[in-house]
Amino acid sequence: MAKDAKIDPSMERLGVLDFFSANPFLIIQPGDPEYRDLVLAGFSVKPLTYASPGHRFVTRRSRLQNDLALLISYGLVIPDTSTGHRIYKISDAGRAAADQLTSLYAQAYRASVEVIVKRVRKVADSKLTDFCQHWLQADPAMLDLLNI
Repeated sequence: MAKDAKIDPSMERLGVLDFFSANPFLIIQPGDPEYRDLVLAGFSVKPLTYASPGHRFVTRRSRLQNDLALLISYGLVIPDTSTGHRIYKISDAGRAAADQLTSLYAQAYRASVEVIVKRVRKVADSKLTDFCQHWLQADPAMLDLLNI
């Protein structure tokens, strides 16, 4: 997460932020001011997969609980609660580990997170499903079937 983007996400919000940060052109369109910055950072508008965005989202979402458990076990993430909801905070060790990631993709992903956080931050937790339906351009029946 960007250093100035103070956000303590729930698992659902974290999954949305992660997926759309890795696939920013599902949200960011050619007319958006951030579009060119993301292209220059190395993102492509043409996905390198045959799976639909909805299927990619569900696959990534299904791995999130296991990924979070691993990050917690390594001491990189700290589970907590806020206003009765479980949230996840990056630990000092997690921040140090993230700062060591210097690949071009890591840099591009950080740039994308900056853009996506601005959009997703405005969406209430109760509206995340609607947000995903809209940006994934998925059939609501498919998302219901997949428990999203």
